[in-house]
Amino acid sequence: MRWSCSGRALGASVEVKEEEPQSLMRGHVIQQNQHTVSCCLTPSLTPHPLTLPLSLSLFSAVRKQEIIKITEQLIEAINNGDFDAYTRICDPGLTSFEPEALGNLVEGMDFHKFYFENLLSKNSKPVHTTLLNPHVHLIGEEAACIAYIRLTQFVDTTGRPRSSQSEETRVWHRREGKWLNVHFHCSGAPAAPLQ
Repeated sequence: MRWSCSGRALGASVEVKEEEPQSLMRGHVIQQNQHTVSCCLTPSLTPHPLTLPLSLSLFSAVRKQEIIKITEQLIEAINNGDFDAYTRICDPGLTSFEPEALGNLVEGMDFHKFYFENLLSKNSKPVHTTLLNPHVHLIGEEAACIAYIRLTQFVDTTGRPRSSQSEETRVWHRREGKWLNVHFHCSGAPAAPLQ
């Protein structure tokens, strides 16, 4: 599938501005050296040769932001103890290496469900997570990998604010237009503060 984009002053550096926050794939406006280029990321069978590098670059930038956003949604589901939201974002056969699994490869959702039911959903104290330096690798049109530092702030049982850090990598696969987390690796502190 190819993407088309039309406008003037092609070849200049671009800045992407999102017009519609709910959709990363519609209605972007690019500012280029005082010229405005409207771009709608829709499939095109015959892209203009001058627009192909810009449109592929724009597509790549949009797709990377899409992966960062879905990763943030997954982390939010974890912080909120929302197992239903978590399962909607994860593949049922999710595999993972994480500190809670003590170096073992975990497959499926049962291992994670235990933490949601016995820790995360019972937490009434605030939890805030920041993804630092996210880096996305696009692997074709249907897969991506993101690596980042996860900085989690929480309040411990004594009421003191604390921070923990983990290094995470997540592999995403798009099926039927929906991104699913199929694997992750977490090093460092447990993802769920054990307070």
